[in-house]
Amino acid sequence: MADRRHHVWSAYFDEGVYNDPISAAGLVRWDSGGNHQWGYTPPKGIEYIDTVYAFNVDDGVAWANYYPTFPLLEVRTNGDTRLRRTPVVAPEGMAVHGEHITMLGGNRQPDRLHRCRLTESEALLVEEACLTLPNGAPLKRYARPVGRGRHLYLRGTSPRQWYVTGI
Repeated sequence: MADRRHHVWSAYFDEGVYNDPISAAGLVRWDSGGNHQWGYTPPKGIEYIDTVYAFNVDDGVAWANYYPTFPLLEVRTNGDTRLRRTPVVAPEGMAVHGEHITMLGGNRQPDRLHRCRLTESEALLVEEACLTLPNGAPLKRYARPVGRGRHLYLRGTSPRQWYVTGI
């Protein structure tokens, strides 16, 4: 996924992480010419990326939530990284803005929204809600969400049916 600063971020799952040196880091940043600029290396004592479950890209920053321990990883284009604990296990998507994050799904509840406030070391749960359609009906089936900064885009049961939610 590209950001407005001409960086391309790639998040991978286990088939790529274990079988291809290009994707072995699990989260990789490229320049606009396709040249490798950065790959994630976890700090000592922290699990490596096996599979990225939720991914979000904004201007100069990427966010990922990954298996096996599901921390919230924040990566800046200058190489600064931060890991936070999160109350949500295996979210499907996320929207991030300032000190707020909304995670979709996780905890085996695909229609659940988890609104959290970010601190230095964790995402604190503020509120949970059920994801609904504009008519109030629950939205339980959707394709892989796309997180772009403060927005989370969801494709419904048809390729022409898109929904957006945000912070």
